[in-house]
Amino acid sequence: MRKITSLEINDLPIRFKIIALLLVISILPSIGFGSLISIGVDKVIDKQTTGHTLQLLGQANKSLESYIENMQDISYIISFNPEINTFLQGGGDPGGDNHYGMRQFLQGFTTINPEIAGILVINSKGDYISNEMYAQDFQTVTDEEWYRTAVENNGIFKIIGHPANRSFKTHVNYQNSEIVSGARAIMDPETQTVIGVILIDLKVRVISEVIEDIELGKSGYLMVMDDEGEFIYPPQPLLKDQIQPSWFEKGSSGTFSKSIDGENMQFIYRKSPFANLTTIGIFSSNQSVMEARQINFYVITFLFIVCAFGIGASYYLSYSMSKPINQLNAFMNQVESGDLSIRYKGDRADEIGMLGRSFNKMLEQISKLISLIEIQGRQKRDAELQTLQSQIKPHFLYNTLDTINWMARKKDALDVAEVVESLSQLFRIGLSKGNDIIPLEKEIEHIFSYLKIQKARYKDKLNYSISIDSKLYNLSVVKLILQPIVENAIYHGIKERRGPGHISITGEESNGNLVLYVKDDGVGIPGERLAILNENLSTNFDSLEETKMTNHIGYGVMNVQARIKLTYGEPYGLSIDSLPGKGTTVKILLPLNR
Repeated sequence: MRKITSLEINDLPIRFKIIALLLVISILPSIGFGSLISIGVDKVIDKQTTGHTLQLLGQANKSLESYIENMQDISYIISFNPEINTFLQGGGDPGGDNHYGMRQFLQGFTTINPEIAGILVINSKGDYISNEMYAQDFQTVTDEEWYRTAVENNGIFKIIGHPANRSFKTHVNYQNSEIVSGARAIMDPETQTVIGVILIDLKVRVISEVIEDIELGKSGYLMVMDDEGEFIYPPQPLLKDQIQPSWFEKGSSGTFSKSIDGENMQFIYRKSPFANLTTIGIFSSNQSVMEARQINFYVITFLFIVCAFGIGASYYLSYSMSKPINQLNAFMNQVESGDLSIRYKGDRADEIGMLGRSFNKMLEQISKLISLIEIQGRQKRDAELQTLQSQIKPHFLYNTLDTINWMARKKDALDVAEVVESLSQLFRIGLSKGNDIIPLEKEIEHIFSYLKIQKARYKDKLNYSISIDSKLYNLSVVKLILQPIVENAIYHGIKERRGPGHISITGEESNGNLVLYVKDDGVGIPGERLAILNENLSTNFDSLEETKMTNHIGYGVMNVQARIKLTYGEPYGLSIDSLPGKGTTVKILLPLNR
């Protein structure tokens, strides 16, 4: 699949970009919002279903616990009966009248509590009393599992599930699946030994009445399992064979999903510590899914409406925005063909209207600039003609100075000849055929000629020295940067001091730059004036015209600084250091241009 690059996207018409943008900012957030709602609804439904089911399971457990607690209370009441207690201690005849009275006593409990199927009291010898039960085998009663389980619980009432392999039968002949048994061992208060067991059978229909009153959706149901993993009440016998008791070992309550016979089933359970029973709610996951689907249908319908509205709005807005832009583009094409009379006509107040009015102003400015360029072209041609004419004057001046030079030498006026020759050299290098950048060697020749002329004037008052390595002579510099500084040193430093003065010009390469120094031992510069001068030297110059504003602090120095700044930029230029009565040093920092 070919990858779309950013350049290809940029080549698309603006209308398509606007449509894509509006669809992205309207439809994608709506889809994301709808997805979040769908996910949130699923979670809320699951949470509410789980919470509601756990509440129902808690109610079922309370009802079952009340029955179990009633059975436990009955076992306590029976054990406190003096005749029963005597029987448990091993006294009395099983066939005597006392036993008839005790059976009548037990019969009263089953009459008052119809949910009780039968009560059995058996002592440690194997003798028993019951109102509804009779034994089939007298030899193995105390060896049966239910008896041993009761003994192992040391006087704590325990549900032991459906009767299995028990030697007792009831007169009503209940099936094992129709009753659930609970037993409690009776302890001797003095020796803490087991003296007998009270067995109580509870009718399962009581549990079914509690469970059937609780509805879990349309097809959900409840199951009850004891702590041994036996199902006391399974409404679907076939399903219980596929349920593993190990699924419910984690925690006192919980929820999980399992696939049974190809159908995803949701399990929610809650344990009853008092009754040692686990109530399990089972329902198909499709029930919550159907509710979520109904909500998702509304969300999808809403998204469809939003998408339809977004697409229509994006097409309309893109057309309204792209039409004037295309119109401006057509105008620009006409301008490219040379038609500057075209104008945008519209009263829009938005950015496109502003762009159109700016387009009109631009055309007006272009028309004015074209007229101005035509005028400047004529002026340039006139200036070039005047320049060609003015070039005749320097040549005449050079020739005249050469004539004076030779006439002075012919008259043996060598000092006059030397001054005239220096002046001629000064003019020739100063003009430099119109070049602004000259070799450093030429700049040194220029300042040397200037100093020779000044030496002829000031005699012993002025002394000078120039010490620059000849390796630096081929570097290019802005012309006439030393003469204004040397002139200031002579007129404001050497001339004002008593006795002769000295000016030294040195240069070196430092940190990839060319550094020139002009030092004098004149009177120096006062501190206040030096601060003003350095402050003005740090000015950012946009043109040489700005130097006229600094006439009062030395036009020549500021002119040099402005030309260096405008040519090379920062950090190049002049810096001045001076001590009154000691002299002045001007540092010139230039790039190392070879």
